[in-house]
Amino acid sequence: METLIPVINKLQEIFHTVGAEVIQLPQIAVVGSQSSGKSSVLESIVGRDFLPRGSGIVTRRPLILQLVHVPTLEERRRTASGESGVQADEWATFLHCKHKTFTDFSEIRQEIEIETERTTGTNKGISPEPLYLKIYSPHVLNLTLVDLPGITKVPVGDQPDDIEVQVRDMILSYISNPNCLILAVTAANTDMATSEALKLARDVDPDGRRTLAVITKLDLMDAGTDAMDVLMGRVIPVKLGIIGVVNRSQHDINSNKSISESLQDEQGFLQKKYPSLANRNGTRHLAKTLNRLLMHHIRDCLPELKTRVNVLTAQYQSVLQSYGQPIEDKNATLLQIITKFATEYCNTIEGTARNIETSELCGGARMCYIFHETFGRTLESIDPLAGLTMLDILTAIRNATGPRPALFVPEVSFELLVKRQIKRLEEPSLRCVELVHEELQRIIQHCSTYNTQELLRFPKLHEAIVEVVTGVLRRRLPITNEMVHNLVAIELAYINTKHPDFIDTALVSASVSSSKPMPATRKLSQREQRDCEVIRRLIKSYFLIVRKSIQDSVPKTVMHFLVNYVKDHLQSELVGQLYKPQLLDTLLTESEDMAQQRNEAANMLKALQKASQTISEIRETQLW
Repeated sequence: METLIPVINKLQEIFHTVGAEVIQLPQIAVVGSQSSGKSSVLESIVGRDFLPRGSGIVTRRPLILQLVHVPTLEERRRTASGESGVQADEWATFLHCKHKTFTDFSEIRQEIEIETERTTGTNKGISPEPLYLKIYSPHVLNLTLVDLPGITKVPVGDQPDDIEVQVRDMILSYISNPNCLILAVTAANTDMATSEALKLARDVDPDGRRTLAVITKLDLMDAGTDAMDVLMGRVIPVKLGIIGVVNRSQHDINSNKSISESLQDEQGFLQKKYPSLANRNGTRHLAKTLNRLLMHHIRDCLPELKTRVNVLTAQYQSVLQSYGQPIEDKNATLLQIITKFATEYCNTIEGTARNIETSELCGGARMCYIFHETFGRTLESIDPLAGLTMLDILTAIRNATGPRPALFVPEVSFELLVKRQIKRLEEPSLRCVELVHEELQRIIQHCSTYNTQELLRFPKLHEAIVEVVTGVLRRRLPITNEMVHNLVAIELAYINTKHPDFIDTALVSASVSSSKPMPATRKLSQREQRDCEVIRRLIKSYFLIVRKSIQDSVPKTVMHFLVNYVKDHLQSELVGQLYKPQLLDTLLTESEDMAQQRNEAANMLKALQKASQTISEIRETQLW
């Protein structure tokens, strides 16, 4: 299982450039308050001084610390397997300058400070961008730790007022990962009940299954007190264990006391103060415990990690494919997009589009609804005699006879009145044209939605296509309106009283005469009432004939002059106006967002494929 930790190290490096948050790698996050001894614990595990020191927040960026066990220089020389050809027992590399090797650990501290200030400035601010440090040494066990900024309460210097919230959010972003083990560091000379590190750990790991507690500064407890109850697990409810350590004092650091000497002193203190627990505490035991926990944790997480990488690989392959490949032949690409849009537009009208709308009527189906439901019902709702009173009809009859009394009902009065009623059919007919025109406009948006990636990729081409189609519709609208207007004008131009469906005037007169008339009123005589009734019946009969004709001919006119014209000429219009050499570069200029998204997707896919290959190299026998 020793190979598992280097595998995770490699995966961390793979996902470094594309964002590690996409995949939740197993890791150990070190959490503690300022001055809890967190840095001292890490340096003791490494066996070297390499972390920045000072007051306030010293760790201002997450430090991904990868420890790699290597043979000594002498052993490497004997076996001729010199790691990287470095002539030193211990050395380190940073991911941001991977080609530079550090053998002087004071230079490592300086590089951490310089790189930290590069992203955070000198005002003690923090940054979520991690810093990757890999240390090779014969004195370390394979281990990966994430050193996070110390928990703080009060801003210092020109730190932002919400520094406490920023630090807390950063810590939570790591330890909320269910694959992250939590190393909660707390000083023994503080109240465990108020430990910020343990409180944060409990928030995301209430059962303590992922938490290992480290109690520092055992030698600084008040006289007459000890940490026996804490180290025995009677105070802190964590499942992975509680380990006590003794930190180097500031005097030790100032006097350049070596860490190896400090570790010996630590062991002596434990043997003296906690003899029964000495073999289960101390920095050496902590390093071994962390190594064991991390290896087993990686082993447990590996199946899910492998599945996650495979799923994400498939997803990003699909995403990258949707963004399209870089353009090689601009002429062919432009023609392909124009043809695809025109085909999709026509198919939406015909009802043969690949992407059929299920939430509402669209395209040809909506036009059918407009013709037969909206327009048809509107015409049927028009009363043939609406707005015509008996007095209106009688006035028209009298005006048509002049000074002489008429023997028969005058035809002029019938024509005058029926034209007035027929004229009322024009407005709903023009409204029908408008509704279909609006639907043709909506189809542009519909087609844009289902060609989103291509059209988002080339926003200027999208705008140009919309402009061309809108222009075609705009030009055809007045022509169609004129033809529909003419349909009504044609009906008004000649009142065909010989129409086979028109009721015979003589029969109407006979029918009215034979039926019982209302008694003569003060205003109308019986004859006047009879003449008015004859005119009313004739108007109704002829109006129904015309309405039936208009109801049939308006949809045909709209289809011929508007819909079918657009279908037949759309592609030629698009090609004619857009397929020009001088427009190619402008129309096929990608949006910056799309180009960036494609690059990000390509980089992520490359990282996932590398990760998949790395994981697949792990043999089943290496897991046990």
